[in-house]
Parts: sequence; structure tokens; C-alpha cells
Amino acid sequence: MNRTEQPAPATPVHACFTLRFSSTPRGARLARRLCAERLHAWGVPYGSEGHDVLTLLVSELATNAVTHGHVSGRDFRVHLLAFTVPGSGALTVRAEVTDTRGDRLPEPASAQGAGGDGTGGRGLLLVDALADRWGWGPRPEGPGKTVWAEYTVRIGPPSAPVA
Repeated sequence: MNRTEQPAPATPVHACFTLRFSSTPRGARLARRLCAERLHAWGVPYGSEGHDVLTLLVSELATNAVTHGHVSGRDFRVHLLAFTVPGSGALTVRAEVTDTRGDRLPEPASAQGAGGDGTGGRGLLLVDALADRWGWGPRPEGPGKTVWAEYTVRIGPPSAPVA
């Protein structure tokens, strides 16, 4: 299991993106799309495995915030951090999704429970399978929780412009 309660690694922050979204399916879609654009701008190109995995992680966390963390009249927040280790050629992206409902805590469904006819419970199984690390903690500035996932991608040197 990849779940852990440890904080993010103490490495230099390469880039940061934070935005609040309405706690609706439309807000979750917009979060996924804006994060996908931001990842591309950070050097994780559209269509790459890293981009697809990170976009799916954001999508699942945002969908869970809308489905299980919804409080009427309250938004959810997405915060992306990109950490680099100098000379490593790797970028670790941490996706954090914060909602205002603290009484429903994240727990992936068991593999047996996910095989049923229900329509829920598989999102955190995907997060657990795809993320290098994931976890959750209480929302520091009020009621609710923050669920986060980290994934490391290889990034190459910037390519020279084609003439």
C-alpha cells in the first residue's frame, strides 16, 4: 500500500498552482483540465505516461471531493506542487485536494468490494495503485481534510526550438 501520513519531501519547489473550484462535477472537470494544462507547461507533456497518471490522480481526488466531501455552498481547493532534485532529471508532483467535510475520511475500498455492482469506491484504489505515495490530513485552516498524492516523472532537458 502506498498510503502514508508523511509530509512532502524537503526539496526545492519548482512550481506551484492553487485554485478553488465549485463543489460540482463541472468544478471537478475544470480542475482536471486546468491541472493538465499546468503540467504540460511544467514540462510534463500531454500524452506522456506521467501526464496521464497525474491528470488521473487529480481527477480522482477532485471527484472524491465533490462526491464525498461536498458541503453545500463550499468550494474545494486544488494545490499542485512540483519538486525537483537538482541534477536528477526527475520532477515529483504533489496534488492536494482540500474539501470542507471532515467527517468522511478517505479509505480505499477493498479489492473484493470493488468488484461488485456499486458505482463508488474505486477512486482511491486507482490513487493507491498509481501514486508513489498518498495520504490525507486535517485541513489546517478550518473544518475538512486534504487528500494528497505524489508521483515522480522523468523530465528531459528542454528541447531546442525547431527552425
